[in-house]
Amino acid sequence: MGIKTIFKCFLCITAGIVIGGYLFSRSQPRSLLALNRCEDCMSRKDLYGLLASTAIQRIPGVIPFIIFETDKTIAVKLPSQKTHFHYVIFPKKDIKNVGKLDVEDASYLTDAFLVARHIIEKEKLSRYVMFTNGPDDQEVTYLHFHLVDDMRQTE
Repeated sequence: MGIKTIFKCFLCITAGIVIGGYLFSRSQPRSLLALNRCEDCMSRKDLYGLLASTAIQRIPGVIPFIIFETDKTIAVKLPSQKTHFHYVIFPKKDIKNVGKLDVEDASYLTDAFLVARHIIEKEKLSRYVMFTNGPDDQEVTYLHFHLVDDMRQTE
């Protein structure tokens, strides 16, 4: 291996570290990155949460189906065959779940609920349920709220 090849490899590794540091700097540690505190290393949920955190905070343009966005919240409308409507509302701050909330997170939660209100008013929704899942029921380790039609009520 020549000096040029070693130098190119060094530059690529350095660029990867710098870019990764920037992309993940606003993310909470997940077991994938915090192996010394690992309870469920490299779980699918944590990896999805890390990717969601990066996309929401750094590159929101890659998120499909965005219907409304504020400086603290993104809302997407998911196609659904089980319900008439299914919106998912994400705070732009990386919060793993309700059990990990801090006082500083209050403005993000308030904004998420105001975004839900905006969707409810805009779409004239009257039968809906809004919920979040606990950590064992999350498919993505990132706090998000589902706004779906209330299938328990009949017409």
